[in-house]
Amino acid sequence: MIGTIERFSNRVENYVKYRPGYPGEVLQLFRAEMGLNESSVIADIGSGTGISSKLFLLNGNEVYGVEPNEPMRLAAEEFLQDFSNFKSVNGTAENTNLPDNAVDFVIAAQAFHWFNPEKTSLEFKRILNENGFIALIWNERQLNTTEFLLDYENFLLRFANDYSKVRHDNINAKNLAEFFQCDFHRRTFQNLQTLDFEGLKGRVLSSSYMPSKSDENFEPMSAELRVLFAKHADNGKIKVFYDTNIFYGQV
Repeated sequence: MIGTIERFSNRVENYVKYRPGYPGEVLQLFRAEMGLNESSVIADIGSGTGISSKLFLLNGNEVYGVEPNEPMRLAAEEFLQDFSNFKSVNGTAENTNLPDNAVDFVIAAQAFHWFNPEKTSLEFKRILNENGFIALIWNERQLNTTEFLLDYENFLLRFANDYSKVRHDNINAKNLAEFFQCDFHRRTFQNLQTLDFEGLKGRVLSSSYMPSKSDENFEPMSAELRVLFAKHADNGKIKVFYDTNIFYGQV
């Protein structure tokens, strides 16, 4: 199996273009429940290509994007080049390379399931200011709310390499309680992507568990995806519904 850090090296272009963003309600939650303001400093751990960092940069925050995968880190630097308050850092969740008490918020979007929870907990507490917040964020694709999503899940199960092992919904309440070691809260917001066929194909190829172009299953997968799209598309578009889940607590 490809190492955790290297998994997305050949997925960067599709990741930048076709991964969903986050709804505006996320920032509203941070402001109302966690005291986020424009002067808050954010550490975005496993920041990838910068999708989650941009949400806070647009709010005026200083953001440290901590990412160990070089192709993804370089993509974030290009994607966010117009934001002088973005600081790109080569680091991991277990060793961020940030100073003690450097940030007010630690976030991890689409990333926590790759971390070592015990080591990560210690590192997050080290870099957080007193009374800082940790927030874990996932866009979780709905599995069965439409006929397309039902068929799409079956499509993934058929063609994916290690989908069942790396799904972020393997994280459960017990795992989270052990990580936070304090009261934590959960909020859920609705999110939506509307994609044409190229967008849907790019979304598939942005996932580390799906066959890449060099894989023998790539062509059969692409052919079946086109059939799936044709079956469910409405005016040349497919809707992919997500639950954006945020788990947050104060250290």
